[in-house]
Amino acid sequence: MEMEGEIGNFIKVWLSVFLSLFYCYAFGKSVPKGFPRLLLIIPVVALFLDLPLHLSTIHLGGTTAFFISWLANFKLLLFAFGKGPLCSDPSISLPRFVAVACLPIKIQQNPPPKTPQFQTSNHQNGHNSNTNGHATTKQNPAPKSPFNYALKGLLLALLIKVYDYKEHLHPNLIWAMYCFHIYFALEIILLMAAALARALLGLELEPQFNEPYLSSSLQDFWGRRWNIMVTSILRPTVYEPVVALSTRVVGRRWAPLPAVMGTFIVSAIMHELIFYYLGRLPPTWEISWFFLLHGLCLVVEIAVKKAIAKRNKFQVPRLVSGPLTVAFVTGTVFWLFFPPLLRCNADVRALGEYAAVGAFFKEVGRAFASRLLEP
Repeated sequence: MEMEGEIGNFIKVWLSVFLSLFYCYAFGKSVPKGFPRLLLIIPVVALFLDLPLHLSTIHLGGTTAFFISWLANFKLLLFAFGKGPLCSDPSISLPRFVAVACLPIKIQQNPPPKTPQFQTSNHQNGHNSNTNGHATTKQNPAPKSPFNYALKGLLLALLIKVYDYKEHLHPNLIWAMYCFHIYFALEIILLMAAALARALLGLELEPQFNEPYLSSSLQDFWGRRWNIMVTSILRPTVYEPVVALSTRVVGRRWAPLPAVMGTFIVSAIMHELIFYYLGRLPPTWEISWFFLLHGLCLVVEIAVKKAIAKRNKFQVPRLVSGPLTVAFVTGTVFWLFFPPLLRCNADVRALGEYAAVGAFFKEVGRAFASRLLEP
């Protein structure tokens, strides 16, 4: 009954989301951008911050919080000022407006536009990046094959099965499994959202992950490989405004550094909010320290690369930088990211939800089989 109640609340929450976005779409046609439009959007932003509190499961509640409290709210704030993906097409239809607003999708440009030099010269918000102190062209990740996703789905199912024996496994091995679990689960959830948008609207969408375990630096990890949708939202909402302000103070060359730090501060705040939705526990700020640490390390990385690039073209070999990057990310995840996640029993609750889904499908299968066997 508890899961049935959660599903009922989930339906009510998303009906509220759709109606709210219809309201935004309607007044967006007549209300000018700027402060008048912002005043009409603020109640929707407040509602989207409240709605995840009506859900309690890890998967339905956590996914909804990420989709609407973070991504949708940031897109709507950009929309208020005539910017962002909701304003990229003046003739956007209502279904496309709703899908782009509330789903973690980015419509693929064909052909992909070249990144302006002011974005590539790094610009690379800690969440964005190619930043190496030189102008580069940011390329969209290539679409992945169905085999790639099928393999990750199989590995996720295997991980869930192995958890049955975790009392016999070393705690560090279990935490390493959690790293892969989070990555596989996030990619599959975002894939399902993208598949829904593609099926309903015929949109060609960019992948949201680009094999983060192949990262060669923190810039590569945060900017080009991990949760690319968040990167594309943080860039116009946080990074670019801070770059514009910082340029007046420290000049164009060093303006990306405070912008990177500002981006990670906002990301830290939003992750604290998501973790509150998951556990309803007072924050311990470990998540904030995780993102502040990564922001600081990325600022140092950018500064060092700029200094080295000015003198010579020395680069750390990828065979060295890759393992170091993955080890640093994994180590800080173990240290600062997992403790608050496990404190709210997210692992136990997630496995319970998998078991409930499995039991539901078994029951459906039995009912279907018995119906077929009836004379």
